[in-house]
Amino acid sequence: RKDEILLCEASTVYKYIQEDGSNRGTYGKLVCTNFKIAFLDDDSTSDDNEPQFKNKIIGENDITLQCVDQIYGVYDEKKKLLTGQLRKYPEKLIIYCKDLRVFNFCLRYTKEEEVKRIVSGIIHHSQTPKLLKRLFLFSYASAAPNNTDGRNQTVMFDTLEDWRDELERTKGNVQYKAVSTNEGYRVSEKLPLYFVVPICVSEESILKYEGRGIPIWCWSCHNGAALLKMSAFPKEQDDSTSQMQKAFLDGIYRTIRKPPYELLKTDDLSSSLPSLQEIQTAYTRFKQLFLIDNSTDFWATDVKWFSLLESTNWLEIIRRVLKKAIEVVECLERQHTNVLLIEETATDLCCVISSLVQVMMDSYSRTKLGFQSLIQKEWVIGGHGFLDRCNHLHKSDKEEAPVFLLLLNCVWQLVQQYPPAFEFTETYLTVLSDSLYVPIFSTFFFNSQHQKDTTMTGEILKTQSSPFRFLTVWDWSVQFDLKAQAFLNNPLYAEKPKPEKSQRKTARFKHQRQLSLPLTQTKSSPKRGFFREETDHLIKNILGKRIGKFINSSDEPPNSFREFYDSWHSKPIDYHGLLLPRIDGPEIKVWAQRYLRWIPEAQLHGGGTIAIAAKILDLMEEVQNLQVKMDEEHSQAVSGDTHAVPMLRNYARLSSLFPFALLQRQSVKPALPTSTWKDLEDEDDLVKRDDEFVDLSDML
Repeated sequence: RKDEILLCEASTVYKYIQEDGSNRGTYGKLVCTNFKIAFLDDDSTSDDNEPQFKNKIIGENDITLQCVDQIYGVYDEKKKLLTGQLRKYPEKLIIYCKDLRVFNFCLRYTKEEEVKRIVSGIIHHSQTPKLLKRLFLFSYASAAPNNTDGRNQTVMFDTLEDWRDELERTKGNVQYKAVSTNEGYRVSEKLPLYFVVPICVSEESILKYEGRGIPIWCWSCHNGAALLKMSAFPKEQDDSTSQMQKAFLDGIYRTIRKPPYELLKTDDLSSSLPSLQEIQTAYTRFKQLFLIDNSTDFWATDVKWFSLLESTNWLEIIRRVLKKAIEVVECLERQHTNVLLIEETATDLCCVISSLVQVMMDSYSRTKLGFQSLIQKEWVIGGHGFLDRCNHLHKSDKEEAPVFLLLLNCVWQLVQQYPPAFEFTETYLTVLSDSLYVPIFSTFFFNSQHQKDTTMTGEILKTQSSPFRFLTVWDWSVQFDLKAQAFLNNPLYAEKPKPEKSQRKTARFKHQRQLSLPLTQTKSSPKRGFFREETDHLIKNILGKRIGKFINSSDEPPNSFREFYDSWHSKPIDYHGLLLPRIDGPEIKVWAQRYLRWIPEAQLHGGGTIAIAAKILDLMEEVQNLQVKMDEEHSQAVSGDTHAVPMLRNYARLSSLFPFALLQRQSVKPALPTSTWKDLEDEDDLVKRDDEFVDLSDML
């Protein structure tokens, strides 16, 4: 690739297949370019088990520089974190990746000079602070291919028309207007060029405090209630400034509380949700459970899995965020109340909650195009600081926080609880999370629309002789061929039925599910409690104290919330209406495909959800073949707009973490139930210990 520059390399590097004491592996060359670290295998023989799901840009042995998390060296069997200049160079190199891969390289057989160059080069190019324009993104944009898929229909929200169309789609154009006040970024560099505000808000008000204190529209509910967000004023101000700002806010609130607007509820997310620092700390602890070096570490941590998982607090943060989103949904849906989310910049937790509310309430956001347009609207154009939050430039660890990953984890909970409601799969969410670290797409590599626009303008002026074009991550043809893209589409998606002609005259869409509450409090179904009858004793023994903590938590929802939550869950599911996630206790699960996909011990060969999906896909293929035959018999043209169905050959041998886990990756020890392996090593203790067999499929 002409835009990729080789920076350093080392020959005779030995890559361990897995660090299990067997020292199995392969020799090759380790290289570092301005784009990635890559291991080039000397054994170039063709692999019969060539994966069906293959990324065209990032190979199995490639690590983009932005995907490197931490680098360790091994000196005399002791691990040491590598940073900056080294006095002594290691005999082994361990690279931990942000997508949870772990690479082990042995440098004992490599020339000393090459070891120095490759280790220093990898540390320097992947760990030290860099300038924005030094990202590979800019090199690639100068040589971006023109043969990408032009059929990407994702709404980018970079024009006034896009916002007006969204207002029309959600019937919000009666009370809200799209404004171009920020053209030329004369209001604020943090705001997008175009956005939507209540009709009664004047241009002078928007200009007064650089957009702060102005309610910005996110989405309108079918009943007219709207979701809004606002950048808060700085808390530490002198008295006169605070008084002026308070008077300004009072005026804004009075204006938007009058008809035709609904009642207004404000929610300061900085006080009702965990801080970004708490989120970062929890995720840092959580990901350590999956960055497994070797088989021994896996089995050692397996015994303490539940206590380690709980101590990270990551699943509890997901539960709290989902609960907050349900509270907002209740205000919009049941109370017909506008909700105003407030945050310092309205570009972090505001993005999470507003996105989740729309995924729960708007079935369009559960289609692939709708979800992509939602991310564009709330995150990319909305001004989420991807560059800082992902720490792509390694400038400040204090700014780093996995806010977008938190959203994807929350959406995954909904996808795995209600698969037919989503047009996309968990594989789609997994590759989207991986794309955060692929610096050929501009989508996740800027802090704001202003930063992208000004940088791009400067680069175009500089490279007038050659084309300069940023790619969007939503063009999946750049990363995957059509066969691989089929894994991103859910073949079991329950498409929304088209209304009959007689029904098309109805004024506006309303959820089919009736949400009016009964006069008496609804009792929750016994099957939905924390403990199912048949597993009551078992789970109480294992998780009693921890679940007790959830039950007795001061964070317990108020009665109105509980009634709304229980009432919804007591009714049949409408996959195109409102969706509320189950959030009690063990209902919040670990996203197994993303976090366990590189750990052989965690894979179940020939089992898991893929085994069920494979059977269904076989049946779908048979139905499609029959349809083709019927069309041929009737001399009718075959419709070409159906999704391709991925064909899963030899699925009896597939891993439960397919399509990421390869067929040949085997665990050295059998994946026995929790602690059973250690019990077998010491049979004398077996009778003294409680039975800890747990069905992990219920907990993950």
